[in-house]
Amino acid sequence: MDYLTNYRQWCEDEYFDAETRAELKAIADNEEEIKDRFYRDLEFGTGGLRGVIGAGTNRMNLYTIRKATQGLANYIIKKGGQDKGVAIAYDSRRMSVEFSLEAALCLCANGIKAYRFESLRPTPELSFAVRELGCISGINVTASHNPAEYNGYKVYWEDGAQITPPVDSEIIDEVNAVSDWNMVKTMSRAEAEAKGLFFEIGKEIDDKYISELKKLVVQPEIVKEVGKTLKVVYTPLHGTGNLPVRRILKEIGFENVYVVPEQELPDGNFPTVNYPNPESPAAFELALKLAKEVDADIVLATDPDADRLGVYAKDSKTGEYMSFTGNMSGMIICEYILSQKKERGLLKDDSFIVKTIVSTNMADKVAEYYGVEIKECLTGFKYIGELIKLAEESGKGTYEFGFEESYGCLVGTHARDKDAVVAVMALCEAAAVYYTKGLTLWDQMMVIYNKYGFFREGLETITLKGFEGAEKIKSMMEAIRTNPPKKLGSYNVVSFRDYQKDTITDLASGEVKPTGLRKSNVLYFDLDNDAWVCVRPSGTEPKIKFYIGVKGTSFEDADKKREELTADLMELAK
Repeated sequence: MDYLTNYRQWCEDEYFDAETRAELKAIADNEEEIKDRFYRDLEFGTGGLRGVIGAGTNRMNLYTIRKATQGLANYIIKKGGQDKGVAIAYDSRRMSVEFSLEAALCLCANGIKAYRFESLRPTPELSFAVRELGCISGINVTASHNPAEYNGYKVYWEDGAQITPPVDSEIIDEVNAVSDWNMVKTMSRAEAEAKGLFFEIGKEIDDKYISELKKLVVQPEIVKEVGKTLKVVYTPLHGTGNLPVRRILKEIGFENVYVVPEQELPDGNFPTVNYPNPESPAAFELALKLAKEVDADIVLATDPDADRLGVYAKDSKTGEYMSFTGNMSGMIICEYILSQKKERGLLKDDSFIVKTIVSTNMADKVAEYYGVEIKECLTGFKYIGELIKLAEESGKGTYEFGFEESYGCLVGTHARDKDAVVAVMALCEAAAVYYTKGLTLWDQMMVIYNKYGFFREGLETITLKGFEGAEKIKSMMEAIRTNPPKKLGSYNVVSFRDYQKDTITDLASGEVKPTGLRKSNVLYFDLDNDAWVCVRPSGTEPKIKFYIGVKGTSFEDADKKREELTADLMELAK
């Protein structure tokens, strides 16, 4: 069916509500807009759905949510998991309440129990709830840190992690098999409750989740003592983090937590920021203003679904607040956890940490120093969750910490997704302990750099929207794949990894060996002098991403090398 036929069906068929039909009729003279909304079905990928909110097959709306949920329901029924049920959470975005309810009612209409949170909750708590309730699956309605016009639909499996192979492709097949809107079931909430299929969850899960986090505190007495003095400024960026972050900090002993008032309450329009992303310096503008007013030691921001954490901390030499990348905050927490456990004899012979392939190589040095194994996985925290699961099932390996460069990490195994709430807790605990040694978090970061080397990383993205953009990204990846460079800037390429072909090619010897990871559309260049470059399309946005890593002799030298390599790489991308 071509996009115009699809468009006319949505305009005329009374299956679609009057508001949807009116929205579409209003764009009747805009063929480009019609094409963008209907040239394809919004792709149900390996993590679920993510897209712009609006009417059309290529948009996030009640109908695309229903279709996706019907496919998931069909899969759950095939697996005999109806009675286990599905946990459902949602964030502060526009339509999150409606989408989460629609998903729940579709499941119930298929005879599957739905456990829906009574109000918005962070992503990691949904991951926790799946396992706590013994559910076969979970759904989280969120677009994470995307702009306000987006929403999303993430699917989790019974281990509490986002779906991985082969489950992801099997669910995708079921979703794609829903070819007729009349195949999609739904029912009223009253009927679902009457049949014992719809359950509302909340406080009991909250209490258990917070209780699990508190077990992870290593130095509770220091936290309680320093917590009377240390000052923390925090912003939830209008999202889900406000209540759980404040609660955990209060309960472990931090008494001086200042929440940015303009960004405290949930608001899916994100009125104070263009982009609710803690990776963006602009997102910290109000938090840094408050930090200067109260003379804060740490400044923290979580994204709307509270799985990513952004950090600023004071440099004791200059008094300035310095920003941390996701790699830096990950290394601060990793170094703290491993050092504390090593000191207490708590590290096991089979202890391991995990990083993604685009995360800092400093992690390898930290693992080597503490005598723990480092495991590497593809981009996506679900693969870190998968390694935790494999270790538990095999009885081989004790998970200590996992992180990715995009501001996400996990301390503990209570969840199987990145958790900014526990990251806040761990980071503040670390700050308290280093405070007793006369160090700020930034001072400690410099200690770490001097200890392991000045590893610095960067990310450049090119946004290419629409059908033409998707084709351009595809051709860019293919051009690099078929004609990989032997030199990038001043660096020689040592080896070339093509994860789609599952090959690592040594350029000097010509030897080819497997990557050892699943196939994925990712290209990676190991360069000399501890540098590297990685290229991949975004799985959630119309972007192609270029990751860069270098090692310098100082902070300034590393930054200079990173900037030079980035400039050379962007010339190549033109």
